[in-house]
Amino acid sequence: MGAPGRTLRSGFLRACERFAERPALWIDGAEVSYAELLRRGAAIAATLARRASGNDPPLTAVLAQRSVTAYAGILAALLRGHGFVPLNPAFPAARARQMLERAAAGALVVDAGCVAYLEQMLDGIERRLVVLLPDSHAVGTLAERWSRHEFVAAGELEPAQAWTPGPVDPNEVAYLLFTSGSTGQPKGVAVAHRNAVHFVDTAVARYGITETDRVSQIFDLTFDLSVFDMFVAWERGACVCCPSAKEKLVPSSLIGNARLSVWFSVPSTGVLLRRLGKLQPGAYPGLRLVLFCGEALPVELAQAWAAAAPNAVLENLYGPTEVTIACTVYRWDSARSPAECRGGLVPIGDPLPGMVVLVVDDSLREVAAGDAGELLMGGPQVTLGYWRDPERTAAAFSTPPGHPEIFYRTGDRVCRPAGGGPLLYLGRLDNQVKIQGYRVELEEVEAVLREAAQVETAVAVGWPLNASGADGIVAFLGSGTVDLEVVRQSLRQRLPAYMLPRTIHRLREFPLTAHGKVDRGALRRTLEEGA
Repeated sequence: MGAPGRTLRSGFLRACERFAERPALWIDGAEVSYAELLRRGAAIAATLARRASGNDPPLTAVLAQRSVTAYAGILAALLRGHGFVPLNPAFPAARARQMLERAAAGALVVDAGCVAYLEQMLDGIERRLVVLLPDSHAVGTLAERWSRHEFVAAGELEPAQAWTPGPVDPNEVAYLLFTSGSTGQPKGVAVAHRNAVHFVDTAVARYGITETDRVSQIFDLTFDLSVFDMFVAWERGACVCCPSAKEKLVPSSLIGNARLSVWFSVPSTGVLLRRLGKLQPGAYPGLRLVLFCGEALPVELAQAWAAAAPNAVLENLYGPTEVTIACTVYRWDSARSPAECRGGLVPIGDPLPGMVVLVVDDSLREVAAGDAGELLMGGPQVTLGYWRDPERTAAAFSTPPGHPEIFYRTGDRVCRPAGGGPLLYLGRLDNQVKIQGYRVELEEVEAVLREAAQVETAVAVGWPLNASGADGIVAFLGSGTVDLEVVRQSLRQRLPAYMLPRTIHRLREFPLTAHGKVDRGALRRTLEEGA
């Protein structure tokens, strides 16, 4: 699909030629044109090309959040011929440092809101970095304290005209995103340009995106769904609209303030708006698309949104980061869909063009229609695997019997109805849970807990459960002497807020299954009894 050799920057550059003066961004009520965003991105790209080493992996990190510099930095990485690595200032500095070091990126773009955070993150990094601060006019203090790194201020940026577009291999990494890992270390998912371009082309064609569209950008830049917001919009000259801090608290206000035509969020955000009474029938007549992804979509929420946005097409998308944003889709129909749902959840539908679905048993052989099994996904959106981690890549990306190509093992339990119909999501097969749309490997939380509490056994469970996963995490620790407040402080330094246990219980003995394993079901039952 699409012209050969195209990369993730291609659509943006074409839009700059066709729609130079149209808005590419809407931030805090102000618009930034395609021409201006290209100018800023090109200046950063030219500076990186001149200052940064060519010996590092072709990746550039961006430490920023919903600022013009954040988007210019992402584009600068692509304009330079690099993939981008977004870092989230809402995460503990130690976690962002870990991600930067694992990516081995030699350059970092930082916006004005993250300079204080930058100093926390740099502590302990021995490798030389080139740090660009396009919003800062003085970097002397930083340069004195962190003399091993090179800091570049706004006045030292190269002119945009100095940027020249070099060749980019569609098989190279377009972006590297870190997800929760069961070993206690985040996993870096390497997404190639060809993976991303295939999805963008599919989405643009399916949704008929044009230069008049205004697309929400609610997701953090470390969440792969943000790639939809940016590059599906920029492929056709549409405007990406970012919520202010106030609008993030009540995201529905963004719909009117930014005159959105496309809403895209995790179901949890939709649930919040429903609780706030913001989904009244007919509330959003200007929306033409309402899209959800990242979590299971409850039927009641789909019905409420369909009524609130009566002129919109509503779709439920499904897809792990390893298969590039979304790989199956289900279109809601108020008359037909309720009968196709199961367990109060909207189906995940059918594969996008070019993608292949397999439902398999433990030996990776297809099950009969109507039987449940693990969902495997194949096709052009299957990514390159885990960054510099061949062992974990081999475990998750495999070739099922009778199939020549590589499929990704999603770990999701699904079934295809025996009489035909859309693919149904039934839950997880492993110890993973979705919290606020983020994928959390509970083993990662447990690994950090064991180290922080200096105990042999620590168990984390998602609780309380909801239709999309869980509202949060509750932890159980084996006997020990360490102070729980010390444990919590250690966790806050290493885990993002959505992964922090809300409650930590001490147990003298853990309930065990007949096979001698910790009985997680029994632990959940104790929480149910105490609710």
